[in-house]
Amino acid sequence: MERSKLDLWVGLFVCAGIGALLVLAMKVGNMTTGGIGGESYTVYANFDNIGGLKPRAAVKSAGVVVGRVTSLGFDNERFNARVVLALDSQFKFPKDTTASILTSGLLGEQYIGLEAGGDSANLVNGDSLKLTQSAVVLEKLISQFLYSKAAEGGDTAKK
Repeated sequence: MERSKLDLWVGLFVCAGIGALLVLAMKVGNMTTGGIGGESYTVYANFDNIGGLKPRAAVKSAGVVVGRVTSLGFDNERFNARVVLALDSQFKFPKDTTASILTSGLLGEQYIGLEAGGDSANLVNGDSLKLTQSAVVLEKLISQFLYSKAAEGGDTAKK
C-alpha cells in the first residue's frame, strides 16, 4: 500500500510539472490572451514596413496590453502592409490615435504601440488608424550610417 501511495504522489508531481511547462510554453509563444478579455473591436492600420511583426503580437498603450494583432496582410491598392488589431472594448481611443511598431528591448519581439490623440470622437469597430509609423529596420539604419560616414570621408579626401 505504501508503494502505490508514493507512485500516486510522483505521478501527480509529474503531471503538475508537465502542466507548468505547457503554461510556460504558451506564455513564451504568445498564445495566451494577456490583456484581451471578452469583447473586442477591430481596428485597421496600414504600414509601409511591418518588420518582424507577427500575428498575436501585443498592442500596448502606456505599457499596458490593450489588444492583440489579429492578422497581417498586403493591401494591393496601396502596396503596403495591412494590420488588423483587436482592441479590448474596455479601452477607448480617439480617432486620431497613432500606431507605431516598436521593439521590446534592443532585439526583442515587436509590438504595436498606440498613442492617444486629442479627438473627441472615439474609434469604433471597423475604423482605420490614419497616422502610423513603420518598424525601424536595423539593417537600414546601419547602411545609412555607413553611407553617411563614407560620404564624409569622400568630402575630406577632396580638400
